[in-house]
Order: sequence, then structure tokens, then C-alpha cells
Amino acid sequence: MNQIQFALKVFAALAVVLAATTLCGRLAMAVKQPRVVGEMVAGVLLGPALLGAVAPGVQAQVFPADVKDTLYVLSTIGLTFYMFLVGSSLDHGLAAGRNMRRASALAVSGILPTFALGAGAAALFFGSLSPDGATRWEFMLFVGGALSITAFPMLARILQERGIANTPIGGLTLVAAAIDDAAAWVILAVIIAVAAAGSPFDAAGTVAGAAVFALLMLTVGRSLFAKLGARVEREGRMSRDVMALVLLVVLVAGWFTDYIGVFSVFGGFVTGLAMPQSSIVRRELETRLTDLNSILLLPVFFAFSGLNTQVSGFGAGGGLWWPLAVIMAVAFAGKYLGCAAVVRAQGFSWRYASAVGGLMNARGLMILIFINIGLAHGLVTPELFAILVAVAIVTTAAAMPIYRASLPESLERGATDLAPPPVAARKT
Repeated sequence: MNQIQFALKVFAALAVVLAATTLCGRLAMAVKQPRVVGEMVAGVLLGPALLGAVAPGVQAQVFPADVKDTLYVLSTIGLTFYMFLVGSSLDHGLAAGRNMRRASALAVSGILPTFALGAGAAALFFGSLSPDGATRWEFMLFVGGALSITAFPMLARILQERGIANTPIGGLTLVAAAIDDAAAWVILAVIIAVAAAGSPFDAAGTVAGAAVFALLMLTVGRSLFAKLGARVEREGRMSRDVMALVLLVVLVAGWFTDYIGVFSVFGGFVTGLAMPQSSIVRRELETRLTDLNSILLLPVFFAFSGLNTQVSGFGAGGGLWWPLAVIMAVAFAGKYLGCAAVVRAQGFSWRYASAVGGLMNARGLMILIFINIGLAHGLVTPELFAILVAVAIVTTAAAMPIYRASLPESLERGATDLAPPPVAARKT
């Protein structure tokens, strides 16, 4: 196959992906679901679940092995820049003082119960769902870490759209979700390092390399980026050369973290955290990167995930329904009950506690990134991958119905000035 023919195949695959994810995204919004839910479903439908079952010849023609390899590269680039935007959008001011302490408590309540229940479920199904060569504790760490994730970017978008991102309950939830995701990436980095090296001792170099990278980026890198941010503030815009430098740093950071055995998304995320807290810098980055990334490259990732989602075990007589039910139950209960209990203990009503529990339970794109990295490193079987894709879709789709049922618009409008009553007032 010459280069022109290969290019034509890639263009055709991209066109199919873009059309499917756009259509399903619009349908999801029509039923009051986040667009990302529809895009995740579109990715699954392009795989063995629908296209591969109804028209296997067409699927093989549109997504041959070499085209899938190209889609993987494009999706990895998209994910790296996506995580860069996630890191750069974090408001460092939210993580301060009392709010940070309360958010940390909420984050722990979202991680520990879910991690413990997920690890327990992994131990239960270790014999049937673990990949060859995986140890029990690696498998338990992976499943527990995957289920501990919260869809921070989607959560931030929902809270901004509802106008409550800067309220006490909104800020609390955002910071907690960011902490949950950071903890999950650390867990994944350690698992990958150990799996690649063969033992915790051999993985020390990888973990140390990631730690040094993060330290340098968040100190020296942040200082250098601050100078760029000051220049952008003076000029009121980000010049082409400055934008090229930022993109170069993200690509190098992604290459380095991938090279040392973590993953490129870690480099992108940490680089985003080092960006200056400037409204002009954020506006320029979002304006120039968001559309291409969210409209084309991320849908490519959804399609790549869908092509890897084997659904044969869910047919009549399939053996995946029981592990799916157990893992889905522990994923939902760990996040929802743990987070709701802590929010209630902090003085909010049960309605607000339920709303936060529902939102924190959404895993969205973040768990798909997590499990795709695991699949690339041989940490997850196709059967478990399919189960976790289902968990991603169901928990994300359930987030807004739970939120709306818990917090009707009449109550949500009062959230602008919401704060829990003082301890003394609660005792009287």
C-alpha cells in the first residue's frame, strides 16, 4: 500500500469517527446527558458491539490494523494535550485553607471506600479476569485505582454550566475530584513502573524519575512559565512563538514521561499544573487547543477504546454478567455513599450530599484513559476492559439524573450563597 492509499484510509476512518461521535453526542444532549456520554457510546458502537457484529467486513475495511495504529498515535497526542488543559484549568485558589481540608476529606471518602471495594472485587475475580503474568496485588491495585477516578473535567463543565462552580459546594466538589484523579494517576504510575520493571525495587528508578520531573516542573518550570505569563498579560494575547514554545514543552514532557515508563498523559497534566494562573493564558490555550482536541482527537480516542471493547462475554450464556454486576455495584456504592456521608457530616443537607455523591461517581473520559493505558501495558484483559467501559458509561450517564433528582432547580438557585451552618448553631 502506497502512502496516498494509506492516507485515504486514515481520512476515511477519521470521517467515520467524527460523524458517529458528533451524532451520538447530539443525541445524548437531546436527552439531557453530557455530550461525552454519547461520544463514549459512539466509540463502543463502532467496535465489535455493533459495527463489528452487523458489518464485520465494513469494520475491517474502515479500521484495519495499520489504521488502528495511527488512531492510537493520534489519540495519545490528543490525550496528552487534553490532560495539559485539565491541569492548566485547575484553580489553585480553591485549594486553600479550610476549603482544602474539607475537600481533602471528601476526596479521601471518594477514594478509600471505592478503592477497597474495587480491590476486593478484583481479588474475587482474579482467576477469571486477570491477565497472564499479573500478580494478585497488581490486579487489585489496578481495579481499585480505576474505580477511584472521578471525571474532573466533565464535573467542572457541569458545575460551570449550572452556575455553581464557585459556590461552597461547587468548589468543594471540584477540589475533591482533582485530588481523586491525581491520586489515581500516581497509583497507575506505580503499577506500570512495577509491572514493566518486575519488582518494586526495580521500579524505583521510574518512580523517582516521575517524582523529579514533577518537582522540577512545578518549581523551575512554574517560575519560567510565570515569566511567559507576564509577557502574555502585557500583550493581551499569546504570540505564535510563545504558543509554539508551550506546545514544545508539552510534547517533550509527554515524551519524557512515556520514555521513563509512566505515560505521556502524566507529563501533560503536570505541565498544565505548572502554567500560570492567568485568565488571558487560560483563554488563549482553550481557544487554540480545545476545539481540535475535543472535536476530533478525543473522539478518535473513544473510537480506539470502542474497537478494543470485546462484548462477546455479554451474550446469552456469557460469563461476564456476574462480574459486571459486582464491579458496577462496588463502583457506585463506594463513591456515592462515601462522598455523600462526608458532605452530610460537613453540615450540608442530604439533598446536597446526594447531589455531590452522584457527581463524584461520574468517571467519564478519565477512567477510559486509565484502562487504555492499562491495556497497552498488559494490565487488563479484554473482558475486564469491556466491563470497565460499561462502568464508565453507566456511572457517567447516572450523574446528572441523580444530581437533578437530589437538587431540583428551585433548590439549586439557592446554592449561590450556600454554606454549612456553624458548629455552634447545629448544636442548639
